[in-house]
Amino acid sequence: MSEEHRPDVVSDEVRRHPAAREVTTPADLREVLTTRAPMRGIRIQDLDLGPYEAMLLNRSELEGLVVLGGQMSHALADHLRLHGALVFPTDPHVPINPYRATLYRSGDLYEGLTARGYADTPDARAYVWSQDADLGHDIFATLLRAIHDDSMSDALTEQLLGRTVVGVMGGHALQRGTPEYADAAQLGHRLAEAGHVVVTGGGPGAMEAANLGAFVGADSRLDEALDRLAAVPSFRPSIDAWAQVAMDLRTELREVKLRDGTSGIRSIGIPTWFYGHEPPNVFCNGIAKYFSNAIREDALLSRCSDGLVVLPGAAGTVQEIFQAVTPLYYAAPGAPVPPLVLVDRVHWEETIPVVPALRALGHQRDLGPRTHVVDTVEDATALLTA
Repeated sequence: MSEEHRPDVVSDEVRRHPAAREVTTPADLREVLTTRAPMRGIRIQDLDLGPYEAMLLNRSELEGLVVLGGQMSHALADHLRLHGALVFPTDPHVPINPYRATLYRSGDLYEGLTARGYADTPDARAYVWSQDADLGHDIFATLLRAIHDDSMSDALTEQLLGRTVVGVMGGHALQRGTPEYADAAQLGHRLAEAGHVVVTGGGPGAMEAANLGAFVGADSRLDEALDRLAAVPSFRPSIDAWAQVAMDLRTELREVKLRDGTSGIRSIGIPTWFYGHEPPNVFCNGIAKYFSNAIREDALLSRCSDGLVVLPGAAGTVQEIFQAVTPLYYAAPGAPVPPLVLVDRVHWEETIPVVPALRALGHQRDLGPRTHVVDTVEDATALLTA
């Protein structure tokens, strides 16, 4: 065997361009610096470099190091650049951190809700910033939004790694206090109890209900939670009141769950600032919020490895159905095809008749037998937890 084909020989090209390694925690950075590992290929993301400044100033072989955001002194930034590192700055006036390495928590997006109102929360300010006409053709703003969304996808992948994921789609207009909202919550709860992570579009309505059901933990808490939320049925006319009652309830649920040991990753929301009129719901263990709705849709649907349940909805839900179906339609013969379950036969066969199209697309393909139309959420749960 020639040397160039020997698996134990590392080429000069690989040495010059090693696989990138993301460093997103202080522990990872400390390991890199204390072991004197090569800095080429290291991507330091959103870290405070102050405690490590002396160690970094003592390094000169920095070509190929990339530093994304975070905090550092001007002296350290100058040193990094002088010795070949790439340092990506942010804009202190931007309401979000484009280099964030973890999913959002509810409190991150709704910070200041009680004291100042929703309009002054990071979530609301990020939407205003995203809609600013003056930024529409600003390449730096475009770059920051793109980096932010890629960071969200990366964090989402890490959060869901090794977990079974079922998506729940449905309309944002479904109101708290209705039987349909309670059904969606029961669906989310049963899927989570079966060991799945429940992923939704992260907004209000059916999405909130499914996230809530998954989040609550014990059966005994769900009915009380539904009663509490029914006091504010919709985010219209007041997002403040809608979000505040949910935040208060979430805090109580989280404290109880920590005490009784039912905490864990059960519920993820994936909303978008594209739909700025839809505030994110708070009943998630993590929130991946995107500026690009197209990237967000792919991030959501591509991760539903163990099935997708579609509750009644309108145009946005229909879009998600066919976006989910397209890769399943083109799946190679024998490739895994997760089940697609549409709930409410009358809605999907008559009110918005997408079922005939799905049946035609699934004819003589693996998609066909994996597409189900059922009458109730109990039927859907049975299919996905068998």
